[in-house]
Amino acid sequence: MSPPPAVVLTGVSGAGKSTVGRALGDALGATLIDADDHHPAENVARMAAGEPLTDADREPWIDHLVEELRRRSAGGERLVLACSALRRAHRERLAQAVPGAVVVHLEVDPGDLARRLAERHDHFMPASLLRSQLEALELPTAEEAVIVDAGAPVEEVVAAVLAQLGA
Repeated sequence: MSPPPAVVLTGVSGAGKSTVGRALGDALGATLIDADDHHPAENVARMAAGEPLTDADREPWIDHLVEELRRRSAGGERLVLACSALRRAHRERLAQAVPGAVVVHLEVDPGDLARRLAERHDHFMPASLLRSQLEALELPTAEEAVIVDAGAPVEEVVAAVLAQLGA
């Protein structure tokens, strides 16, 4: 089975989306799009100040990511998008941007998430926003996404994703 044309890699802050996304992209010969790099400056400022985003704040960002996926996929790129995509509707829109795309959700124990965020110092998203992300998260079902335990080392997480994708 050939790899999907795009993987939408989701999860809350600290789940390892960027790290797993880079390694997964390398394994699939895909380009990583880190959604954090596409947030409007206002969103980054709000999060950096400890203010959770609303769905209204997220909509223009999701719109931009959908267009980015469409544009780059149309150019023939295989893609991995690392994006929180907390809402079911957001995941659906992102996946529909590229026919054949697969959503992969990274699950991590909340205690491990808190530890990871406390150890991270080079990101605008403060650990204090973890609770709001967990509250906003609409957990995907197995029918909606490949769900992977991302508490293991990166190599094992990527291997689990590849096995689930049949790649």
